[in-house]
Amino acid sequence: MQVLLSSCNLWSLGVPTHSHRGRRSSVLSRREICFDGMSSVCSNDAVSPISISSTVQVQDETLDFGAMLRKIVLSPTRRVLVVSLTMYSCLCSSRFLSALALGDPSVKLEEVTPPVFSSGPLFPIEDRIVQLFERNTYSVVNIFDVTLRPQLNVTGVVEIPEGNGSGVVWDEEGHIVTNYHVIGNALSRNPNSGEVVARVNILASEGLQKNFEGRLIGADRLKDLAVLKVEAPKDILRPIKVGQSSSLKVGQQCLAIGNPFGFDHTLTVGVISGLNRDISSQTGVTIGGGVQTDAAINPGNSGGPLLDSKGSLIGINTAIFTRTGTSAGVGFAIPSSTVLRIVPQLIQFGKVSASWKWNHIHRNNLANSLALLSNFLCAMHFLLSYFRYLLKCLDILSGFMVDT
Repeated sequence: MQVLLSSCNLWSLGVPTHSHRGRRSSVLSRREICFDGMSSVCSNDAVSPISISSTVQVQDETLDFGAMLRKIVLSPTRRVLVVSLTMYSCLCSSRFLSALALGDPSVKLEEVTPPVFSSGPLFPIEDRIVQLFERNTYSVVNIFDVTLRPQLNVTGVVEIPEGNGSGVVWDEEGHIVTNYHVIGNALSRNPNSGEVVARVNILASEGLQKNFEGRLIGADRLKDLAVLKVEAPKDILRPIKVGQSSSLKVGQQCLAIGNPFGFDHTLTVGVISGLNRDISSQTGVTIGGGVQTDAAINPGNSGGPLLDSKGSLIGINTAIFTRTGTSAGVGFAIPSSTVLRIVPQLIQFGKVSASWKWNHIHRNNLANSLALLSNFLCAMHFLLSYFRYLLKCLDILSGFMVDT
C-alpha cells in the first residue's frame, strides 16, 4: 500500500500512520524530532543531505517511520542552526564578543587610576557669586499656570508650556511678583481677586520645594506685572532686597536667577548691555526704560529677578530678542524703578490707579511733544543757515557781475 505524506505535515505532533489491515502505528513527537535531530548534527557520522520534495512516497510498510523522518529533517536543521549562529554572532557581537576582546588582565586598577587633587578654595570673584546665589535663591519661586500642564513628548523630554515661569518673594505677607504673561492664560478668563490662578513652588531651607496655591491680587497688562499671594509660613518667605535701577551703568555685572525650561533655580551671569530700551512684551505692549543684559534668559526665566553685584533687585526679567526661541544674548528686564511704582498699587487696589496712569501718559506725551518741538527747531535752524548761505552766495555773484 502507498502512503502519501505532505511536506507541510512533517512537523505535526503525533502523526499516526495506520494500515487499513490493522498493522502497528508509529507516532513521532516534537521532542523526539528536536533531540534526535540535534544529536545527529553533533555526531561525527557524515550524513549526506537528503532533499525534501513536496510529497514522500513510502513503498515499504515495514519501514520505520521515525528513521525516515530523521533523515528528511536532518539537512534543514543543520542549515538553520548554522545560519542562526552566524546571524547571532553578527548582530550581537557588540554585546558579548567585544567584551572578550577588551581589557588587559595584567593591569591593576590602582595603576590606571589617576590621582585626584583637591580643588582648593574658590577665587574671590567666584566666592562672591556663590554667596550671592545662596543668599537670594530662596527668594525666587517657580510658578505654574493652573490652566496648563507639562506634556511628555515622544522623545521622553518634558515640554514646559508657556504658562510656566518664575517670580520673586516681595514681602513676608506672601506676596509674589511675576510677569503678567506668565499667568496670562489664566488671566484671559477674567478671574476675580483672590481666585487661584497658579501653583507656586517655594524653596525651603532644607532644600525641598513646597507647593502653594497662588491667588490673584492684582495685574497690570501695560507693564506686564502681576501680584499673587500664597498662604505660606513666614519662615520660608524670604523677601528680596530691592535696589535702584536709576544708578545702573552699562558694563556692570548682573545675575539672573530663574527656572528656564523648568530647571528650577538656575543662575546665569552677565553684564548690563544697555539702558532705556523699549521692550516688546508678550502681552502686546511696549514697555519703556527697559534694562538690556547678555545674561542668558530663556523661556521660564520670565518673572525672575535680575540682580546687581550686591544682590539687589534691579529688574524683573521679561523678554528676549531671538529668532530661535532660546537665548541669543539679548535679554530685557523691567527696571526696579517701574516695579516699585506698580507693585504697591497692585497690592492695595488690585490695579494701577487711573491718576497714576494719566500722569504717566501725560508725562510721556509731554516728553514726546518736547522731543518733536526740539526736532522742529533744529530743522528750522538748519533751513535758516542754508538760506543765509544762499544769500551770501548771491551777493558775491552780483558783485562779480557788476565789476565785469
